[in-house]
Amino acid sequence: MNLLKKKQLAVRTLGVGKERIVFVRSRLSEIKEAITKQDIRDLQKDGAILIKEIKGRRKVKKRSRTRGPGKIRKKINKRKQEYVIMTRKLRNYLKTLLGNGEISKKDVMELRKKIRNRDFRSKAHLKEHLISNKILINPQKTIKKPKAIKKKK
Repeated sequence: MNLLKKKQLAVRTLGVGKERIVFVRSRLSEIKEAITKQDIRDLQKDGAILIKEIKGRRKVKKRSRTRGPGKIRKKINKRKQEYVIMTRKLRNYLKTLLGNGEISKKDVMELRKKIRNRDFRSKAHLKEHLISNKILINPQKTIKKPKAIKKKK
């Protein structure tokens, strides 16, 4: 007995996949006589047509994935904040040196470009660069404590 058309009708009527629909062998004659969707629904209620459970995991339940060290990314805002803090610190230091007359305006402009390119890790690194390249006029005085310039409001 070929019940392929009946199975397709049951698929459309019950809204499940064809693998999940099972016809009870003892009631195949009743299923064969079913013509309408309502007949299929009645047979399902009577127990002549069974619907299997879904195999595998449910789509509703999402698997939890563990966050390993390769998945953690450093936040961009944190990096930007670190950059802004360091840049302001170094530029302020250059401003005090310029105000004290220990460095030329031309050197300041070159150093500001290097600061922007993140060439210096810290203020100490900048001081070391100034001393090694002999940019400072009086390095001993500068290392101890530079004078601060008051900001205009």
